[in-house]
Amino acid sequence: MRKLTFLFCFVSAFTFAQKRVWFDTDLMIGLPERAPREVDDGITLMMALQHPDKIDLAGISTVTYAEYGFETAQKFLKWYSRGKTIPVYRGSDKANDLGAENDATRALAEALKKEKLTILAIGPLTNIGTVVKNHPELASQIVEVVVCAGRTPGYSFKPGLEKVIVFDYNFEKDVDSFKTVLDAGVKMVLSGFECSVYLFLGKTDYEFLNNGFEGDKWVYEQLRPWSQRGQKLFGNDGFIPYDATPLGHITHPQYFKYYKDIPVQINVKKNDAASGIGGVRPDEKPFLEVSYDFQSKWKVDYAYKTLPGFEEILIESLKRQFVK
Repeated sequence: MRKLTFLFCFVSAFTFAQKRVWFDTDLMIGLPERAPREVDDGITLMMALQHPDKIDLAGISTVTYAEYGFETAQKFLKWYSRGKTIPVYRGSDKANDLGAENDATRALAEALKKEKLTILAIGPLTNIGTVVKNHPELASQIVEVVVCAGRTPGYSFKPGLEKVIVFDYNFEKDVDSFKTVLDAGVKMVLSGFECSVYLFLGKTDYEFLNNGFEGDKWVYEQLRPWSQRGQKLFGNDGFIPYDATPLGHITHPQYFKYYKDIPVQINVKKNDAASGIGGVRPDEKPFLEVSYDFQSKWKVDYAYKTLPGFEEILIESLKRQFVK
């Protein structure tokens, strides 16, 4: 009887800890049209697949360069999914067509009809906004949307040696979809640059990927030029894996500090970034900002700091791949 009780408690604890998650991503790592390209979505997907005790992926959807992202996600699953079948769907290709249905929005809507899901959104929110706009009755099925975006007032995004200010891509690419999700009252967790800046992966942190395994080798070949680009633009040979902190909120929330239930606003202010979406730099732009001083109908949880130890968890996650 004691053995059965222990087994029941163990299974119950495992079930409680694991979250059903929909993974929405602008997976552009290795995109040949403009190399090098963002690698953090790939790093984040690799890490997610290494924690099946904490995260159970119900589906993956792509946003921007949707076909390329679809093909790349299939490669990552072939290399790192441990044999588990996870469906992948093509979403919004340009992230500028809020309300237009696609394979991803239809699949996500059907999934939400069957069960409640946490949504990890590490790209523009077009797919998520479309589901919420077209199916408002499903908003209550979303446990939370965890997004790589946002800032506190006056905070500028300065990677590396703080020589250049960059923009809040995921938010600025599709502001209307953020408004749609916030208006729907869906719980949102923001974990953007301000939280991720505590992480930095240099060459020695990922050199182990330069091995004989096809997947690791391919990922390494994308990381090196992206890392070297960091040296050229920001003064450091390396990069911040931004999207890993939204995932970390799901898998290791004890490694983050939060402002809970904090008001969030979209404020139009003078542009602080050196560039903008599509190479166009307006004099003013919208800022997604949080402050307890705001009088806003929207509230979120805001991860503002990554604690020591999470970077090591991230690196170990990339090491502990399926037997090669």
